Amino acid sequence: MSAVLKDTVISDEQVAEYREKGFVVVDDIFSPAEVRKMNDVLDELVEGSRQFTEHTPVYDLEPGHSPDRPRVRRIKSPHKVHPLYWEMACQPRLAEVLQRLVSPAIRLHGAKINLKSAEYGSPVEWHQDWAFYPHTNDDVLAVGVMLDNMTPDNGPLLVIPGSHTGPTHDHHQDGRFVGAMDPEACGVDFSTAEPIYGKAGACSFHHVRAIHGSATNTSGAGRRLMLYQVAAGDAWDIRGLEESSWDAHQATMIAGEASFVPRFVQCPVRLPYPEPLKGGSIYESQTVARKKFFKM
Repeated sequence: MSAVLKDTVISDEQVAEYREKGFVVVDDIFSPAEVRKMNDVLDELVEGSRQFTEHTPVYDLEPGHSPDRPRVRRIKSPHKVHPLYWEMACQPRLAEVLQRLVSPAIRLHGAKINLKSAEYGSPVEWHQDWAFYPHTNDDVLAVGVMLDNMTPDNGPLLVIPGSHTGPTHDHHQDGRFVGAMDPEACGVDFSTAEPIYGKAGACSFHHVRAIHGSATNTSGAGRRLMLYQVAAGDAWDIRGLEESSWDAHQATMIAGEASFVPRFVQCPVRLPYPEPLKGGSIYESQTVARKKFFKM
């Protein structure tokens, strides 16, 4: 009697694609009902932004935001703002993919929701996440949970294939970290970038060293993308303990056990210091960059 093979969320071919290109898209990780729940909570959070006129520890606001016309470009650490987003980070189908791509032991070391307003939506200049938070090894990635369809005209994520195996580029200007690469000086052929498209409920996975960015949203509808930052249980941020205590660190584990024995792998590292002149989010730090690739 032959064994019945268990259906897997991600195929071997998709795993190989991630290893080769540094990114992959997996469809239908979240159900329509789960996407609806996440968007419902997000609607409530955006509504709550009406009372603010400046950035807060939760809200990063678009230029032009007002109480009458709330325009939020980022919700910071949503998993700490509402329990649903932590629950979704631990969703079994997502965890299965992460264990195939990263490690049997995985932890959430950060999250945000980026919102691109219709016919505007701030761009994100070319960068590598590795420049912001290098670890002792690079079994680290970002999950892009598509809360809306990602299409050619709503500012989809753009990734340079194979860039995750290359150098860590300079993200500084005048000796200070700006969180963006100089598009003229870095020597990268940005014409090779591939857009990431997908339907709501799909997820993209891009390696921490992959070069990526996104243009403005020129469509007539907003676009929302949840980003979960995930690391292997033995990958430690070399800037120090990210959480307030060991118990808090353990509480970030999505699967497997936390390890206090870091695994070291030789990787090119640059630290995000001295700190940017404008902090709070990548949007703010990149505003001071003189050479920009994407136009507002």
